[in-house]
Amino acid sequence: MRNNNGRLIAVVASVAVAAVAIGATLAYRQGPQTAKADVAPLTSTPSPTPTPSTTPPAPTLSNVPSKPPLTTGTESTVNVNKLSDGRAPQVPYLIGRDVRSGSKTVATIPGKGSVLSVGQLQGTVLAVVMYEPDGDGTELLKLSSGDTVRRTPDVSSLVTTSDQTGAAYAASRLSSLGVTTKGGTVYAESGDSVQSLKLPNSWEVQVLAYTDGKVYYRASDKETGPWKLYSWVPSAAKAELIKAVISPTAVSANGNTAAAMPVRNDDGTCSNVVQVPSGTQFFRTCEFQVRGFTPNGATAYGDEDNAEGFCSGISAAFEANSGKTLHKWKGCFQEMAAEDDQHVLVVAYASAVGQTEKIKTAIIRCTITTGACERATPIGTDTPLVIGS
Repeated sequence: MRNNNGRLIAVVASVAVAAVAIGATLAYRQGPQTAKADVAPLTSTPSPTPTPSTTPPAPTLSNVPSKPPLTTGTESTVNVNKLSDGRAPQVPYLIGRDVRSGSKTVATIPGKGSVLSVGQLQGTVLAVVMYEPDGDGTELLKLSSGDTVRRTPDVSSLVTTSDQTGAAYAASRLSSLGVTTKGGTVYAESGDSVQSLKLPNSWEVQVLAYTDGKVYYRASDKETGPWKLYSWVPSAAKAELIKAVISPTAVSANGNTAAAMPVRNDDGTCSNVVQVPSGTQFFRTCEFQVRGFTPNGATAYGDEDNAEGFCSGISAAFEANSGKTLHKWKGCFQEMAAEDDQHVLVVAYASAVGQTEKIKTAIIRCTITTGACERATPIGTDTPLVIGS
């Protein structure tokens, strides 16, 4: 099934009805992890610090992701209830209707519509929410001091720059069936400036990254056509088509690497990790769907293809330039995002798989190289959780 905005909204609405929201975070720990063992807390005793090498590191090509630290691929099972408590997520995140940064609440989202994504922009909070009561449509709320709220209609995707000085978002109107209609607009905002690019003949417009002064977004020429990748410099009259990248699903924070999903069949989909703009393929996986990258682009992460229900049973991290599996986590996961180059955050179930009432979830942090995890938020019951940008 195509991963369009309508599907996203339907999934999020279903999660809201089930009162399930989850997030996960990966935390760095020294020392190896035993294969297929229960995930250990991040507070384990670190291994001795090795003697620094006097040999200079080998140079790397500027457009090829550098390799993360070497490790042996292992598997571990995550039991959220047994994890130790760690620090709060170091990226914006949502608990209930509160947007937090670390342990501090920075804003409360007004209204009752489900919150799809959140981010911060120079001291303000951005949130993509569904119209009340979770109807056909979305909007972007910008929350400033003094309870000032600015609303931008039809926005369904949001990204921010790594330093939170800029934000990009895209608007596509939804039909009564919850699917996008023809036409859309891409916005770029920084300071008091908001610039826009109208795309009257495009379908399913979605922003993927905002980096190095460029907004990367995807769109289709036809209602059922493949996604194409574009880069747009705000204030430019038109965007540049990146022809070699077909059906993009994610772009790294440095803009050098992308995930694409060109192969779709009855058995599922395959993800390619490719170089931007050449399209050179680094690796392909038909077992997982690649969802994103660490900030330096060295590590890709994703979850198992054809996951059923509200969660994925396996999430994994890979070397972006080879596809080598760094670690697999088994459990019940929904959202996954990079916190930094060493850790991922995950919304994870603490309840039994299949439970539909009084769902317990938490955001956890896991270390990519070792697989060790800890809770980044307390376990909540029927509490919406969203990992922001």
